[in-house]
Amino acid sequence: MIDLEIVVANLPLYVRGTWTTLWLTFASLALGLVVAVPLGLARTSRNPLINYPVWLYTYFFRGTPLLVQLFMIYYGAGQFAFVRESSLWPLFSQAWFCALLAFTLNTAAYTAEIVRGAILATPVGEIEAARALGMSRRLVLRRIVLPSAFRRALPAYGNEMIFMLHGSAVASTVTIVDLTAAARIVNSRYYSPYEAFLTAALFYMALTFAIVGLVKLLERRWHAHLRPLAP
Repeated sequence: MIDLEIVVANLPLYVRGTWTTLWLTFASLALGLVVAVPLGLARTSRNPLINYPVWLYTYFFRGTPLLVQLFMIYYGAGQFAFVRESSLWPLFSQAWFCALLAFTLNTAAYTAEIVRGAILATPVGEIEAARALGMSRRLVLRRIVLPSAFRRALPAYGNEMIFMLHGSAVASTVTIVDLTAAARIVNSRYYSPYEAFLTAALFYMALTFAIVGLVKLLERRWHAHLRPLAP
């Protein structure tokens, strides 16, 4: 039998944890997207001096667990004297900054590959038509390639948003009181793991459904031109 009194008594803690999860997730997604777009463009380059370093970056962050990346930044940065003596040390000594940096670098690697695939899938006819109108390469990229790529990348990027939301649970391992940490605190107080973690799961599900709804709304708006006209 679920003890609802435990859940109700700790709702403020869950709400605070949800807010922490939300801002960490969406701040990292926003920063990661800013980083990922130029990286995705670089991955489409035929110049190995441009393409290969970005490939190494995406290979590393996609090939290692997010938890390991977070530990390397949070615990590992302090072992280097030049980091401790730099002006950035006040940031690296904060758990929230290390988590935000790890999440940003991780999601940027995945998003860069999503952007790369979407750009390569751009129909050649669209590019040729733009060039026939006299558009420069930069103008074609800004008005044709990237908008078209973003529309195609939206379903995959929606999945990345959900993966990032779920992956943000590792922030609880570095003293950040997010949604998962809130559940751990409740469990440690009452020894009621079912109530503690089921409540957190319901919060995560609600956030996931909100992201799914947002992506569907954007798809309906951005893909409106593909829907058949009403008779």
